Amino acid sequence: MSTIDGPKRDTIRLDGEPPRILLIQAPYYEGIVGGMRRGVERVVAEAGGTLEVVDVAGAFELPAALRLALDAMEHPDEPPYWDGFVLLGCVVKGDTDHYDHICREACSGVMQISVQTGAAIGFGLLTVHTIQQAEERSADDGHNKGAEAAQAALLQVALKRRWRMA
Repeated sequence: MSTIDGPKRDTIRLDGEPPRILLIQAPYYEGIVGGMRRGVERVVAEAGGTLEVVDVAGAFELPAALRLALDAMEHPDEPPYWDGFVLLGCVVKGDTDHYDHICREACSGVMQISVQTGAAIGFGLLTVHTIQQAEERSADDGHNKGAEAAQAALLQVALKRRWRMA
C-alpha cells in the first residue's frame, strides 16, 4: 500500500436541493471501477444526493458520453437534469503505446468539455502501470480515487451554486 495519504475532506454539504450526480463509468476492469464506484456512492449519499449510473465501453468513450449527457440537458422536451458528473475508468499500461493514446485523449477530451461548458466534473480515470496500483486506488479506504472524484464534483457544484446566487 502507498504511504501517501489522500486528501482528508469533511462531508460536503450543499445549500439548496440535494445534488443529482451522473456517474459515467467504463467498467473494463470491473473490480477496480466497482471499488471506485462504491467510493462515489458513499460520498454522494453523505452529501444527501442521488446518483444515476451509466456504463460506456472504455476510457476512450468517457468524454463523448459526458458530451452526450450535457447535450441531452439542452433538449427541449423534459431534459434530464444533473448538477454534476463523475467519470470513472482505469487504463493499465501494457507493452504498446495504446495506453499513452487512450490516456491522453480521454484526459484532453474531458478537460476541453470542462473548460468549454463549466460543468461540475469529477474525473476518476486511473492511469496505472500495474493492477496492484489500481487496487490500491480503488480500495475502501482513504485512497479511493472514486471518492475523491465525487468530492471534486460536489465542490464544483457548490461553487457553481455559490456564484449563481451572488
